[in-house]
Amino acid sequence: MRRTIPLLLAPLLLANVDEAVGEKPAPAEVPPAVQAMLDAAMKAGDEGAVAAIVKYAKAADKPSGEVIEKTAGTWKRERREAAERKLREASFLDLWKGRAELGGYLTTGNSDTLGLTGVLDVKREALRWRHKLKLQADYQESLGRVVRERYLAAYEPNFKIDDRAYIYGAAMFESDRFLGFDERYSLSAGGGYTAIRSPQVKLDLEVGPAYRRTAYTSGMLENQLAVRGKLDLDWKLTRGITFSQDAAAYVQSDNSTIQTKTALRVRLFGPLSTQMSYAVNYESAPPAPRVNTDTTTRASLLIDF
Repeated sequence: MRRTIPLLLAPLLLANVDEAVGEKPAPAEVPPAVQAMLDAAMKAGDEGAVAAIVKYAKAADKPSGEVIEKTAGTWKRERREAAERKLREASFLDLWKGRAELGGYLTTGNSDTLGLTGVLDVKREALRWRHKLKLQADYQESLGRVVRERYLAAYEPNFKIDDRAYIYGAAMFESDRFLGFDERYSLSAGGGYTAIRSPQVKLDLEVGPAYRRTAYTSGMLENQLAVRGKLDLDWKLTRGITFSQDAAAYVQSDNSTIQTKTALRVRLFGPLSTQMSYAVNYESAPPAPRVNTDTTTRASLLIDF
Protein backbone atom coordinates (compact mmCIF):
# COMPACT_ATOMS: atom_id res chain seq x y z
CA MET A 1 0.00 0.00 0.00
CA ARG A 2 2.80 2.33 0.89
CA ARG A 3 4.39 1.67 -2.49
CA THR A 4 1.08 2.13 -4.37
CA ILE A 5 0.51 5.78 -3.36
CA PRO A 6 3.84 7.05 -4.71
CA LEU A 7 3.21 5.10 -7.91
CA LEU A 8 -0.20 6.75 -8.27
CA LEU A 9 1.33 10.19 -7.67
CA ALA A 10 4.14 9.63 -10.18
CA PRO A 11 2.12 10.71 -13.27
CA LEU A 12 1.09 13.90 -11.47
CA LEU A 13 4.66 14.66 -10.46
CA LEU A 14 5.90 13.98 -14.00
CA ALA A 15 3.17 16.23 -15.41
CA ASN A 16 4.24 19.03 -13.09
CA VAL A 17 7.88 18.52 -14.10
CA ASP A 18 6.97 18.59 -17.82
CA GLU A 19 4.92 21.73 -17.29
CA ALA A 20 7.80 23.40 -15.47
CA VAL A 21 10.25 22.39 -18.17
CA GLY A 22 7.90 23.60 -20.91
CA GLU A 23 7.42 27.01 -19.38
CA LYS A 24 8.99 29.86 -21.37
CA PRO A 25 10.04 33.15 -19.86
CA ALA A 26 7.82 36.08 -20.72
CA PRO A 27 9.24 38.22 -23.56
CA ALA A 28 11.09 41.33 -22.46
CA GLU A 29 9.06 44.51 -22.62
CA VAL A 30 10.46 47.50 -24.45
CA PRO A 31 9.96 50.79 -22.56
CA PRO A 32 7.32 52.89 -24.37
CA ALA A 33 9.64 55.91 -24.62
CA VAL A 34 12.39 53.84 -26.28
CA GLN A 35 9.88 52.21 -28.64
CA ALA A 36 8.56 55.65 -29.60
CA MET A 37 12.09 56.88 -30.41
CA LEU A 38 12.78 53.75 -32.47
CA ASP A 39 9.51 54.15 -34.41
CA ALA A 40 10.30 57.81 -35.14
CA ALA A 41 13.85 57.00 -36.36
CA MET A 42 12.59 54.19 -38.61
CA LYS A 43 9.84 56.41 -40.03
CA ALA A 44 12.43 59.08 -40.85
CA GLY A 45 14.67 56.46 -42.50
CA ASP A 46 17.60 57.47 -40.27
CA GLU A 47 19.80 54.35 -40.06
CA GLY A 48 22.36 56.14 -37.91
CA ALA A 49 19.75 57.04 -35.28
CA VAL A 50 18.34 53.49 -35.34
CA ALA A 51 21.82 52.05 -34.75
CA ALA A 52 22.41 54.45 -31.86
CA ILE A 53 19.10 53.53 -30.19
CA VAL A 54 19.89 49.81 -30.47
CA LYS A 55 23.38 50.34 -29.04
CA TYR A 56 22.30 52.25 -25.95
CA ALA A 57 19.17 50.16 -25.37
CA LYS A 58 21.31 46.99 -25.19
CA ALA A 59 23.72 48.69 -22.82
CA ALA A 60 20.89 49.79 -20.52
CA ASP A 61 18.85 46.56 -20.52
CA LYS A 62 20.09 43.59 -22.53
CA PRO A 63 16.78 41.61 -22.82
CA SER A 64 14.74 44.55 -24.12
CA GLY A 65 17.74 45.69 -26.17
CA GLU A 66 17.78 42.37 -28.00
CA VAL A 67 14.09 42.80 -28.85
CA ILE A 68 14.86 46.27 -30.23
CA GLU A 69 17.82 44.89 -32.18
CA LYS A 70 15.62 42.24 -33.79
CA THR A 71 13.00 44.84 -34.75
CA ALA A 72 15.67 47.12 -36.22
CA GLY A 73 17.23 44.21 -38.16
CA THR A 74 13.87 43.36 -39.74
CA TRP A 75 13.36 47.02 -40.67
CA LYS A 76 16.80 47.27 -42.28
CA ARG A 77 16.29 44.06 -44.27
CA GLU A 78 12.87 45.14 -45.56
CA ARG A 79 14.24 48.59 -46.37
CA ARG A 80 17.16 47.10 -48.35
CA GLU A 81 14.88 44.70 -50.21
CA ALA A 82 12.50 47.53 -51.12
CA ALA A 83 15.40 49.65 -52.41
CA GLU A 84 16.73 46.79 -54.53
CA ARG A 85 13.26 46.10 -55.92
CA LYS A 86 12.89 49.76 -56.87
CA LEU A 87 16.24 49.67 -58.69
CA ARG A 88 15.35 46.49 -60.59
CA GLU A 89 11.96 47.80 -61.71
CA ALA A 90 13.10 51.33 -62.66
CA SER A 91 13.30 52.37 -66.31
CA PHE A 92 16.41 54.02 -67.76
CA LEU A 93 14.82 57.46 -67.46
CA ASP A 94 14.30 57.00 -63.71
CA LEU A 95 16.81 57.35 -60.83
CA TRP A 96 18.71 60.29 -62.33
CA LYS A 97 20.04 62.86 -59.86
CA GLY A 98 22.15 65.89 -60.57
CA ARG A 99 23.74 69.13 -59.52
CA ALA A 100 24.03 72.40 -61.41
CA GLU A 101 26.79 74.88 -60.60
CA LEU A 102 26.99 78.54 -61.55
CA GLY A 103 29.74 80.82 -60.36
CA GLY A 104 32.69 83.05 -61.00
CA TYR A 105 36.37 82.26 -61.28
CA LEU A 106 39.81 83.82 -61.06
CA THR A 107 42.49 82.35 -63.32
CA THR A 108 46.27 82.65 -63.35
CA GLY A 109 48.71 81.30 -65.89
CA ASN A 110 47.93 81.58 -69.60
CA SER A 111 45.19 84.10 -68.82
CA ASP A 112 44.62 86.39 -65.81
CA THR A 113 40.97 87.31 -65.77
CA LEU A 114 37.59 87.06 -64.08
CA GLY A 115 34.71 85.20 -65.64
CA LEU A 116 31.74 82.87 -65.32
CA THR A 117 31.47 79.11 -65.31
CA GLY A 118 28.62 76.62 -65.60
CA VAL A 119 28.81 72.94 -64.66
CA LEU A 120 26.20 70.19 -64.85
CA ASP A 121 26.82 66.85 -63.10
CA VAL A 122 24.25 64.07 -63.57
CA LYS A 123 24.36 60.56 -62.08
CA ARG A 124 22.21 57.43 -62.25
CA GLU A 125 22.78 54.75 -59.60
CA ALA A 126 21.13 51.42 -60.51
CA LEU A 127 21.51 47.91 -59.12
CA ARG A 128 24.36 46.87 -61.43
CA TRP A 129 25.13 49.98 -63.46
CA ARG A 130 26.22 53.50 -62.57
CA HIS A 131 26.17 56.28 -65.18
CA LYS A 132 27.90 59.65 -64.75
CA LEU A 133 27.65 62.60 -67.14
CA LYS A 134 29.42 65.96 -66.80
CA LEU A 135 29.13 69.11 -68.92
CA GLN A 136 31.19 72.23 -68.29
CA ALA A 137 31.61 75.57 -70.02
CA ASP A 138 33.87 78.53 -69.17
CA TYR A 139 33.65 81.65 -71.29
CA GLN A 140 34.90 85.23 -70.87
CA GLU A 141 35.15 88.30 -73.00
CA SER A 142 37.14 91.44 -72.15
CA LEU A 143 36.89 94.58 -74.26
CA GLY A 144 35.28 92.58 -77.05
CA ARG A 145 38.03 89.96 -77.01
CA VAL A 146 37.65 86.35 -75.88
CA VAL A 147 40.18 85.70 -73.14
CA ARG A 148 39.00 82.30 -71.91
CA GLU A 149 37.02 79.58 -73.64
CA ARG A 150 36.94 76.04 -72.31
CA TYR A 151 34.37 73.29 -72.94
CA LEU A 152 34.21 69.78 -71.52
CA ALA A 153 31.84 66.83 -71.90
CA ALA A 154 32.49 63.52 -70.12
CA TYR A 155 30.54 60.28 -69.81
CA GLU A 156 31.49 57.35 -67.57
CA PRO A 157 29.52 54.08 -67.26
CA ASN A 158 30.42 51.70 -64.38
CA PHE A 159 29.49 48.03 -64.11
CA LYS A 160 29.46 46.87 -60.47
CA ILE A 161 31.17 43.54 -59.83
CA ASP A 162 30.28 43.67 -56.14
CA ASP A 163 29.60 46.36 -53.55
CA ARG A 164 33.14 47.80 -53.95
CA ALA A 165 34.79 46.67 -57.22
CA TYR A 166 33.60 47.81 -60.66
CA ILE A 167 34.63 48.06 -64.30
CA TYR A 168 34.59 51.55 -65.80
CA GLY A 169 34.50 53.09 -69.22
CA ALA A 170 35.29 56.76 -69.83
CA ALA A 171 34.84 59.06 -72.82
CA MET A 172 35.73 62.75 -72.72
CA PHE A 173 35.83 65.71 -75.09
CA GLU A 174 37.76 68.91 -74.26
CA SER A 175 38.38 72.16 -76.04
CA ASP A 176 40.70 74.83 -74.60
CA ARG A 177 42.70 76.90 -77.05
CA PHE A 178 44.31 78.83 -74.20
CA LEU A 179 45.93 75.54 -73.17
CA GLY A 180 46.96 75.03 -76.80
CA PHE A 181 44.41 72.62 -78.31
CA ASP A 182 41.16 73.03 -80.21
CA GLU A 183 39.91 69.48 -79.64
CA ARG A 184 40.96 66.55 -77.49
CA TYR A 185 39.19 63.19 -77.34
CA SER A 186 40.02 60.65 -74.62
CA LEU A 187 38.81 57.04 -74.32
CA SER A 188 39.61 54.71 -71.44
CA ALA A 189 38.48 51.47 -69.78
CA GLY A 190 39.74 49.71 -66.68
CA GLY A 191 39.06 48.77 -63.09
CA GLY A 192 37.73 50.77 -60.17
CA TYR A 193 37.52 50.11 -56.45
CA THR A 194 35.81 51.87 -53.55
CA ALA A 195 38.68 51.82 -51.06
CA ILE A 196 36.76 53.61 -48.29
CA ARG A 197 32.99 53.64 -47.85
CA SER A 198 31.37 54.94 -44.70
CA PRO A 199 28.62 57.47 -43.86
CA GLN A 200 31.34 60.14 -43.58
CA VAL A 201 34.02 59.19 -46.14
CA LYS A 202 33.98 57.69 -49.63
CA LEU A 203 37.11 57.11 -51.74
CA ASP A 204 37.01 55.72 -55.31
CA LEU A 205 40.16 54.74 -57.22
CA GLU A 206 40.40 53.92 -60.95
CA VAL A 207 43.20 52.87 -63.29
CA GLY A 208 43.34 51.64 -66.88
CA PRO A 209 44.76 52.16 -70.39
CA ALA A 210 43.61 55.10 -72.49
CA TYR A 211 43.74 56.49 -76.02
CA ARG A 212 43.92 60.25 -76.69
CA ARG A 213 43.60 62.24 -79.91
CA THR A 214 44.58 65.92 -79.72
CA ALA A 215 44.23 68.62 -82.37
CA TYR A 216 46.53 71.47 -81.34
CA THR A 217 45.98 75.11 -82.27
CA SER A 218 49.24 74.94 -84.25
CA GLY A 219 47.62 72.45 -86.63
CA MET A 220 49.54 69.43 -85.33
CA LEU A 221 47.52 66.26 -84.73
CA GLU A 222 48.65 63.82 -82.05
CA ASN A 223 47.47 60.27 -81.29
CA GLN A 224 48.80 58.71 -78.10
CA LEU A 225 48.31 55.68 -75.88
CA ALA A 226 48.30 56.58 -72.19
CA VAL A 227 47.65 55.29 -68.68
CA ARG A 228 44.71 56.86 -66.90
CA GLY A 229 44.38 57.12 -63.13
CA LYS A 230 41.61 58.78 -61.15
CA LEU A 231 40.84 59.54 -57.50
CA ASP A 232 37.51 60.79 -56.08
CA LEU A 233 37.29 61.62 -52.36
CA ASP A 234 34.20 62.93 -50.54
CA TRP A 235 34.43 63.62 -46.81
CA LYS A 236 31.46 64.89 -44.79
CA LEU A 237 33.08 67.02 -42.11
CA THR A 238 29.70 67.85 -40.56
CA ARG A 239 26.08 67.37 -41.52
CA GLY A 240 26.17 70.42 -43.81
CA ILE A 241 29.86 70.72 -44.82
CA THR A 242 31.59 68.43 -47.33
CA PHE A 243 35.22 68.41 -48.45
CA SER A 244 36.06 66.84 -51.81
CA GLN A 245 39.28 66.10 -53.66
CA ASP A 246 39.18 64.93 -57.29
CA ALA A 247 42.25 64.13 -59.36
CA ALA A 248 42.78 62.58 -62.80
CA ALA A 249 45.99 61.91 -64.72
CA TYR A 250 46.75 60.82 -68.27
CA VAL A 251 50.39 59.71 -68.41
CA GLN A 252 51.87 59.37 -71.90
CA SER A 253 55.22 59.71 -73.65
CA ASP A 254 54.85 63.21 -75.16
CA ASN A 255 52.41 65.37 -73.20
CA SER A 256 50.95 64.09 -69.94
CA THR A 257 48.00 65.77 -68.21
CA ILE A 258 47.16 66.10 -64.51
CA GLN A 259 43.90 67.71 -63.36
CA THR A 260 42.95 68.27 -59.73
CA LYS A 261 40.06 69.99 -57.97
CA THR A 262 39.81 70.71 -54.25
CA ALA A 263 36.44 71.95 -53.00
CA LEU A 264 34.58 72.81 -49.81
CA ARG A 265 30.78 72.71 -50.07
CA VAL A 266 28.42 74.21 -47.48
CA ARG A 267 24.71 73.43 -47.55
CA LEU A 268 22.53 76.52 -47.23
CA PHE A 269 18.91 75.35 -47.26
CA GLY A 270 16.81 72.96 -49.32
CA PRO A 271 18.62 72.11 -52.57
CA LEU A 272 20.96 75.12 -52.41
CA SER A 273 24.64 74.97 -51.46
CA THR A 274 27.64 77.24 -51.87
CA GLN A 275 31.10 76.02 -52.86
CA MET A 276 34.65 77.29 -52.96
CA SER A 277 37.01 75.34 -55.22
CA TYR A 278 40.56 75.44 -56.51
CA ALA A 279 41.43 73.58 -59.71
CA VAL A 280 44.81 72.92 -61.31
CA ASN A 281 45.34 71.85 -64.93
CA TYR A 282 48.90 70.76 -65.74
CA GLU A 283 50.29 69.88 -69.17
CA SER A 284 53.85 68.49 -69.16
CA ALA A 285 54.72 69.69 -72.68
CA PRO A 286 52.25 72.26 -74.04
CA PRO A 287 52.94 73.97 -77.36
CA ALA A 288 54.92 77.24 -77.11
CA PRO A 289 54.35 79.86 -75.81
CA ARG A 290 51.86 78.27 -73.37
CA VAL A 291 52.89 77.65 -69.76
CA ASN A 292 52.53 74.27 -68.06
CA THR A 293 50.01 75.13 -65.35
CA ASP A 294 46.63 76.86 -65.25
CA THR A 295 44.77 77.40 -61.98
CA THR A 296 41.13 78.29 -61.42
CA THR A 297 39.58 79.53 -58.17
CA ARG A 298 35.78 79.48 -58.10
CA ALA A 299 33.03 80.66 -55.79
CA SER A 300 29.83 78.94 -56.91
CA LEU A 301 26.18 78.43 -56.14
CA LEU A 302 25.00 74.80 -56.45
CA ILE A 303 21.48 73.46 -56.94
CA ASP A 304 20.71 69.75 -56.36
CA PHE A 305 17.87 68.13 -58.30
